[in-house]
Amino acid sequence: MKIYTEINDVLDHMFNACTTSQISEFIPEKRGFRIHGHSTTISLERAFWNVLDDMAREEDAVGASGQCSGTIYHGDPQHYAFLGEAFSRFSHANALQRDMCPSATRFEGEILAMALEIFHADAVTDGRPAGLVTAGGTDSILHAMLCYREQARARGIAHPTILKPETAHPAFAKAAHLFGMGLRVLPVDPATTLVDPAAVAAAIDADTAVVVVSAGNYPYGSIDPIPQVAGIAADRGVGVHVDGCLGGFVLGFLDGEEHGIPPFDFRVPGVTSVSADTHKYGYGLKGTSTVLFRDIALRNRAYFFVPDWSGGKYFSPGMAGSRSVGLLAATWAAMVTLGRQGYAARAAAIRETAAAMQEAVRGIPALRLLGNSPFVVAFSSDDVDIYHVNDAMRGRGWRFNGLQYPDALHLAVTGPQLQDGVLARFTADLAAAVEYAAERRGTPAVSSALYGGVPGGFTPAAGMFMTSVMTQLLDAQHSVPAT
Repeated sequence: MKIYTEINDVLDHMFNACTTSQISEFIPEKRGFRIHGHSTTISLERAFWNVLDDMAREEDAVGASGQCSGTIYHGDPQHYAFLGEAFSRFSHANALQRDMCPSATRFEGEILAMALEIFHADAVTDGRPAGLVTAGGTDSILHAMLCYREQARARGIAHPTILKPETAHPAFAKAAHLFGMGLRVLPVDPATTLVDPAAVAAAIDADTAVVVVSAGNYPYGSIDPIPQVAGIAADRGVGVHVDGCLGGFVLGFLDGEEHGIPPFDFRVPGVTSVSADTHKYGYGLKGTSTVLFRDIALRNRAYFFVPDWSGGKYFSPGMAGSRSVGLLAATWAAMVTLGRQGYAARAAAIRETAAAMQEAVRGIPALRLLGNSPFVVAFSSDDVDIYHVNDAMRGRGWRFNGLQYPDALHLAVTGPQLQDGVLARFTADLAAAVEYAAERRGTPAVSSALYGGVPGGFTPAAGMFMTSVMTQLLDAQHSVPAT
């Protein structure tokens, strides 16, 4: 094997062995950036940029089409470029070190102030509202449940328990698992998809640390009867957490009698905490969320201290240590530039589009609409296999979220669905997909193997099987790429 020691030998070999297009990949290409207000460039081989550009284009095409449920919430590339600019100025800054990075204190403080305003902390007269900026919806839920566990232990409850509707997010089960808490799950009404306040009243006992409700829940986008549940819990001395991680920043601008959405936040006596994701309908970058508390004393139970460590006095506001201030800067930038007017306009457009898509579902006799959400379109069928419908829609470029018990599909309406032509495609493609499903009665659907419920109902054996399947999926997603 010849070893090229001279640059000319290398170039001669490259030009003789490669096509013109291949050669161009090895030519350095400069890209400009702005760092701390100053322009600079970096020169790397074009192949490097091509890899990044190709992956980005492929992924963006799915969300940009308007045919993907959730995932991409704002949808405007210019918005994300703007957030990237804000991020770049603070990407290296560490929110853990506030003496060196005081920007983190300003960003977090103003993010929380805006969130508390949206969820009507000004209505609180029996506490001092406060909050935390976390790494995402699950992180917000974990922090809230940790606070309730610590509060319950301080009250002498040895085995604190979370009480939640079945439709509330699995992150509450994760919190119970991680923090050694009990978990009681209540059924929901199959027609309304809501928890029954009477069932909540019957289930609260001496071990109940917190009652969970959703605004709205993930499967159907439905809003639990929060005023009724909060009243019951307050009478029993139990706090209520409202999970608005998915839809909080939509509902926060749609509440009121004119929209038919009852109060769900700190205006409701008995609501003691609210979670809402800034990385979803808050239109920030992935990696931020908020969890808000009626009173700072509950928030502070997430604080952690080690005052006697040899490395110095350690303290943190929550479970994370180092965090990039860049994410805080990008979220802050999104909120201050969109403003109340911008959020309200997008929320109204999302509600209008969701209502039109729901009407399209109602127009197909074989389909059955589930819930009554201003931002989620969820539907099932008693006539055809809904996963045949899913197969057909995937073939047309749509990516729904699969539900089970009952088998169903949902589409969380986001910015990309507001584009011209998406509603018409949804209506036409859904009708064709139902016809496809009708022609395949009695045959198994492809997607049901992963997304659908277990025939005959869930059993321990089915749970073990699905856990094995999901383990293999996670292993594949988190493995070192093959060379």
